[in-house]
Amino acid sequence: MPTTDAAPTLIGSVQRALRLVDIVANSARPVPVKALAALTGLTQGTTYNLVRTLVHEGYLTNEPDGLVLGTSFPVFQSGPDAGGVLLARVRTALREVTETLGATAYLSRYHDGEVHLVDVVDAVQRPRVDLSVGLESSAHATALGKQILTDLTCGERLDYLSRHRLEELTPRTISDRSALLAELERSPGFALDREEYAIGNNCVAVPVIAPNIVASLAISLPADGAHVDRVLVTKLKQSATRLSLQLGADALTGGEPELPSSF
Repeated sequence: MPTTDAAPTLIGSVQRALRLVDIVANSARPVPVKALAALTGLTQGTTYNLVRTLVHEGYLTNEPDGLVLGTSFPVFQSGPDAGGVLLARVRTALREVTETLGATAYLSRYHDGEVHLVDVVDAVQRPRVDLSVGLESSAHATALGKQILTDLTCGERLDYLSRHRLEELTPRTISDRSALLAELERSPGFALDREEYAIGNNCVAVPVIAPNIVASLAISLPADGAHVDRVLVTKLKQSATRLSLQLGADALTGGEPELPSSF
């Protein structure tokens, strides 16, 4: 009889589990379990059982809005399609800020001439500000946007301002271009939004700088009672520095880091 190669013995549950991890690793946003079931064609019961095991082993982590990669995921190699890898980096940093400072944390980035919101992690007691006006149209009125504008070159900053109207979102919004540029020039190493985006909410942002990335990390605080002091800014800068170093390391090992797409 002719000899044939024996068919390999495949473990279906392992294949299914790896497929779930693969989907999460290549998603720029957290993936809900129901979405995983729909994408794979698995029943929700099977998907929940597999996810429970993967979370227990540290390959996935549960977030309020879905699943991201866990700390046990093998060595990260960032690439243009590995959005979930960088999302895990970002989400870990934002979670750390939220748990340390008890405030909702935000990350924004500058890409292709625009300022984008990348991710938000809500604090239980202080959920996110209603983002009814996208960051693309309100950078001048937010700490996130003002920090990025501060970190751009003079030419990039003027180009951005030439293409965007400084809409007056609240009576406190800086809508005069000269006044905004003057504030950016006086930057003390962090940016503030004093009820300029939304009445009742303040925001403080610090820079996140890595190869080919200009981004900002911020927290929002209630305007009444919250105080931005040196201790708070220092803690925020420490988290931003750790994220900057991680993104820089990813750039060295896997090329230009690709932050997740904006919302």
